[in-house]
Amino acid sequence: MANTKQSKKRARQSVVHREHNAALRSMVRSYIKKVVKLTAEGKKTEAEVAYREAVPVIDRIADKGLIHHHKAARHKSRLNERIRALKA
Repeated sequence: MANTKQSKKRARQSVVHREHNAALRSMVRSYIKKVVKLTAEGKKTEAEVAYREAVPVIDRIADKGLIHHHKAARHKSRLNERIRALKA
C-alpha cells in the first residue's frame, strides 16, 4: 500500500489512467471488429470506408503507446489484406 503523499496520488492517478486506456483499447477493437464483420459479409465498399475510419484511430492509439507500432501496422496490414481478398 502507498505510504507517502506522492505515492498515494500516483496510485489514484494510475486507476484513472488505466480506465481511460482500457476505454481507448476497447474503441480500437470495436473499429477492427467492424471491418472484420463487413469483410465477412462480403461488403467491400463498406469495409473500405470502415478501414479508412479505423486507420487513424489505430495510429493514434499506437502514438500514445497503448499498443506497439508494429502491432498497429500488423492490424492495418491484415485488415487491408481481408479487404483486397474480396471480389469487387
